[in-house]
Amino acid sequence: MTKYLISFPSEAMVLTDKELPIVSAEAHTVIEEAKAAGVYVFGGGIEEGVDPVVVSADGSVSTDIYPGSEIKGAFTVLELPTRGDAVEWAKKMAAACRCPQELREFLYDPAS
Repeated sequence: MTKYLISFPSEAMVLTDKELPIVSAEAHTVIEEAKAAGVYVFGGGIEEGVDPVVVSADGSVSTDIYPGSEIKGAFTVLELPTRGDAVEWAKKMAAACRCPQELREFLYDPAS
């Protein structure tokens, strides 16, 4: 089976304070459904209050991240038999989160 990344940048989710707990509950319902179906791998939100760093092979740490690599928002990784299945789960997440989701496919790695 293939692992898929379903995600959205934080600026895509535009909600009122009243909507946020409702959307959060609906998104968690989809996650629980994915867990029950045995397709959930992991997920979460990026902690945007903590700056990313680049760690080099010599152990040096820099705040100069790769250009264009800024990651914000939330993501879910599911392991599914087909891309069509991934599209269906992304539709569920889009409906729950009230914003479109990006869908990406991980390369196959026999060691993972």
